[in-house]
Amino acid sequence: MTGPKYFRSSTAQKLAGSLLLIATTMSTAVLPGCSLFSVYTIDLPQGTPITKAQAGQVKVGMSQSQVTYLLGSPALKDTLAPNRWDYIYDYQPGTEGRREGRPAINNASQHLIIIFDGAGNVSRIEGIDSLPGA
Repeated sequence: MTGPKYFRSSTAQKLAGSLLLIATTMSTAVLPGCSLFSVYTIDLPQGTPITKAQAGQVKVGMSQSQVTYLLGSPALKDTLAPNRWDYIYDYQPGTEGRREGRPAINNASQHLIIIFDGAGNVSRIEGIDSLPGA
């Protein structure tokens, strides 16, 4: 048989196998860091987003049903202090929120507290300054 000899030496085969292993390992380690291959995450709003304008509609002397109509149900109704309603809002941006540049709102930084008297009417409002303007 007189034809071309297409073979590699055993050293060249080991080197090619090692390079293939290294290339596979490196690409597996690097690709998860690419944003193109990232996992889609959802936005996580928790609580009721309330603005200063909405909170400004609540006046001392309003009933609990009027406050619920204006602001919705509170995030927290304390069983040990039933005359206190807490409206808390947290937001963790997901994929879309980060693309749109929405900031995260953490640690209940938007926190409105409404305190009622014994008759169920608003006696005090706290935390309006922590709410966004619009």
